[in-house]
Amino acid sequence: MAATTAKKSKPSWTQTLRAITRPKVAIMLALGFSSGLPFMLTGNTLGFWLREGGIELATIGFASWVGLAYSLKFLWAPLIDKVNAPIVGKWLGRRRGWMLISQVLVAIGLIGMSIVKPEGGLMPFISLALLVAFASATQDIVVDAWRIEVSDASEDMALLSSAYQLGYRASLLLTDALILIVAGAVGWSLSYSVMGALMAVGIAATFIAVEPGRNLADRAESSMNSLRGVFDAVAGPFIDFFKQHGQKAILILAAVSLYRLSDFMMGPMANPFYADIGITKETVGAVRGSVGLIASVVGVAAGGLAAVRWGFVATLMIGAVIGPASNLGFSLLAMVGPSNEIFTTAMVIDNFASGFAGTALVGYMSSLTSLGYTATQYALLSSFYALLGKSLKGFSGVMVQSFAEGRTLMEGYALFFVSTALVGIPALLLCILLVRSNKKLSS
Repeated sequence: MAATTAKKSKPSWTQTLRAITRPKVAIMLALGFSSGLPFMLTGNTLGFWLREGGIELATIGFASWVGLAYSLKFLWAPLIDKVNAPIVGKWLGRRRGWMLISQVLVAIGLIGMSIVKPEGGLMPFISLALLVAFASATQDIVVDAWRIEVSDASEDMALLSSAYQLGYRASLLLTDALILIVAGAVGWSLSYSVMGALMAVGIAATFIAVEPGRNLADRAESSMNSLRGVFDAVAGPFIDFFKQHGQKAILILAAVSLYRLSDFMMGPMANPFYADIGITKETVGAVRGSVGLIASVVGVAAGGLAAVRWGFVATLMIGAVIGPASNLGFSLLAMVGPSNEIFTTAMVIDNFASGFAGTALVGYMSSLTSLGYTATQYALLSSFYALLGKSLKGFSGVMVQSFAEGRTLMEGYALFFVSTALVGIPALLLCILLVRSNKKLSS
């Protein structure tokens, strides 16, 4: 007796584009902007401010470790998953309550940094940066959970992931590009105050957003006063993840941990490279904020639409190729010299590739989580995605210096950028294994 299986038809391009106008997509765009806003302000952009304040490079390097808060967020994600936020939790709900608290803390931290400034005391200044990073990581946990829990289908999740990445990338360009121009005109202190005030975008979105309701039964309030409740909150998400994916869980975690390693390794050396080759920060800011912004938007949109049409794994494969390969443009720039045309081209390619690959990874990780443990499982995946790269990127300067021994500094940079592209090969091989694994499951 022959059995027929009805396959779900893929949405048309018209249906896909129409879905972008949903209110929750606009809310996701604003929350993505709010999530991305603090990232560079405690990372590469902070390094610019510290260096112009006369801080030694070694100290700047140590200060970059405040960003490890993003990679360790899985440690407190179980609390976010199982306990309401203090004071506002019962009023706004669990997800929106934590959103509001984290967003307010980020705003306070950024404005505090603008008041203290590096010359006001490096220890309190870095402590405020750590507060921003911790609160920002907490915001990421709950925004990621909200995005997943309000998604009605895989296509919906792809669109929300794309909107998140679009907002996130827009804020990165603001805090990694336009702020360089603004700081040159009004100073770093006022610039950081403005960034703190812009957290109002996320706060407004939090009040407009609707608290997810379809998973309330799955994540009912657990008693944190009992050993069983604590065990379920802390260990439950990880046990559930490995039960759900079996032996494939190791492959998934390995692929996620290596997927954006090329970008992480290159990141700390990008701005010093521009300075050493003779490209001014005003030029960098102008390119990032114009054609760079367009390229990022196009890349994010392409990644989201590709995920809707072809699925997350296929999109992940494409990102694993174009992401690392885009670093080769900077190697060419190092060999040719300070050419604005080549710099602009390399920046456009890199921003498109980063936007596409970022959307592919966010969408794929979102599809792997289980209701009831959304925040913790996504925090686990995003921590795996960032922990290795953020741990190794501190050695990027040593790599450039090693490659430059017996060569010119620009030759050292060129070899470094080629090596960061080659670092992407293991991730590509793991993505191929994921594709094969999925084919075996579907056959």
